Amino acid sequence: MDLFGDLQARGLVKQVTDESLDAVLSQKKITLYCGFDPTSDSLHIGSLLPLLTLRRFQQAGHRVIAVVGGATGMIGDPSGKQSERTLMNDTELRKNIEGVRATISRFLDLQGANPALVLDNMAWSGMTLVEFLRDVGKHFTVNYMMAKESVRSRLEDREHGISFTEFSYMLLQAHDFLHLHKKYGCTLQIGGSDQWGNITAGTDLVRKCGGTEVYGMTFPLVTKADGTKFGKTESGTIWLDAARTSPYRFYQYLLQTTDADAGAMLGFFSFHPPERIQQLEAATRATPEKREAQIALAGELTGLVHGREALRRAEKASLALFGSEIRDLDAGTLGEVFAGAPSTSKPRAAVEGGWALVDALAETGLCQSKGMARKDIAGGGVYINNERVTDQARVLGACDVLAGGFIVLRKGKKTYHLVRLS
Repeated sequence: MDLFGDLQARGLVKQVTDESLDAVLSQKKITLYCGFDPTSDSLHIGSLLPLLTLRRFQQAGHRVIAVVGGATGMIGDPSGKQSERTLMNDTELRKNIEGVRATISRFLDLQGANPALVLDNMAWSGMTLVEFLRDVGKHFTVNYMMAKESVRSRLEDREHGISFTEFSYMLLQAHDFLHLHKKYGCTLQIGGSDQWGNITAGTDLVRKCGGTEVYGMTFPLVTKADGTKFGKTESGTIWLDAARTSPYRFYQYLLQTTDADAGAMLGFFSFHPPERIQQLEAATRATPEKREAQIALAGELTGLVHGREALRRAEKASLALFGSEIRDLDAGTLGEVFAGAPSTSKPRAAVEGGWALVDALAETGLCQSKGMARKDIAGGGVYINNERVTDQARVLGACDVLAGGFIVLRKGKKTYHLVRLS
């Protein structure tokens, strides 16, 4: 399948400025770009969509440019925002730029025969205000700018409105396209559907300044079947930086993808061919308990983002949640696995000196009383470190301590309690 056909089959084509883009991509190799705002020092899982779309273009032989918005990041894109962003100071902005640049570099080939470029638009944003108004601003009417959704929606909000700074954002992004077109022959800008107004402003500017035919393409914003934003959880954003979201948590987030979302997410993020994705969807419908689509999604993306070794550890930790392999986990992974479980701190000496299991179950609240604890143990419903215990006289001791300071108690299939030794 040709590149554009593959993108369409995956649901990655939302809008194009000209239907001839399909033919252009099949006839020649082009240069394209996508911009990334440095609003944090890491990109999040939603940013994988533009990153991996650039990767698909690069693998198809096209030249790709990732632009980190050092200049535009000082302004803030109003698209999709109900109020103006808090402006960053120079130190914070530079830190974020370097973090985003490092993240992008993990997904694009910067050294091969067709190397990608990672640029900071601060490098060509040194125009004076008068020069900018003369060379860029004169090509846009206020009427044109006010018709853009990102501006119009804010103008209709009487409480917040839109500042002149944010109002001018689309001109800065349009200037990026013009600069990249002149210097690198860039003829395509891609981005999320919320960027449509900015992208079309860029294609219009290049045309008005006498450039050759250029194009814009958007992909859909990634939302789940229930309408919520992909990559957002109750505990926060899922980041691509392992220091902010561990590989285990990253893997688990994808593993918990609903059946309704799994096929679409495989199309967006995986490099499986469309026919393989359809097979995984069919298998998940037939035997949903096996979660084949979710396992494929979590495995491919965790390996891509964090590497094969991190994937191996995440898979091992996931299996250990229900098996005796829990003893093989290190302290950091063990803490991640049971991060959401209730926990109790207990002096190490009190445990290693002998702590009756019935007392432990009552103290941690896993059982309502010692009498109920004895009944649960006798019934085979109590586990120490995922190993079933049936001896009502069982005493916890040093041999039960995991990873230097934990004991995992479980009642039934899913009720866990983590004992932390102090």
